[in-house]
Amino acid sequence: QVQLVESGGGLVQSGGSLRLSCAASGRTISGDAMGWFRQAPGKEREFVAAITWNGGTTYYTHSVKGRFTISRDNVKNTVYLGMNSLKAEDTAVYYCAADRTWRISPPSTLSSAYEYWGQGTQVTVSS
Repeated sequence: QVQLVESGGGLVQSGGSLRLSCAASGRTISGDAMGWFRQAPGKEREFVAAITWNGGTTYYTHSVKGRFTISRDNVKNTVYLGMNSLKAEDTAVYYCAADRTWRISPPSTLSSAYEYWGQGTQVTVSS
């Protein structure tokens, strides 16, 4: 079992930046693909970004390309989501998730592929 805890969310003005962290405990995630998803009020959870076990491949949903960066530090057992040029439509609860399929590549963009989820961190962008 792995526990995932997100942090770094908050209230930011449009155009601002945040960096989310997802700290894993219980076991190493060094062989897992990791993903970030988000859910806005009244909407379904959607894919944001994903990264392979070694950081060699990353995927982003179209709306965040060029603004968000997913990265990982396997020594710290942590995954990050850097978010720049934030927009009001980025407001959501952000979740990190782990796909324990050993060294899968490319990483999945489907939430059903991820077995472990954090509780989420709220990101609110004021316009």
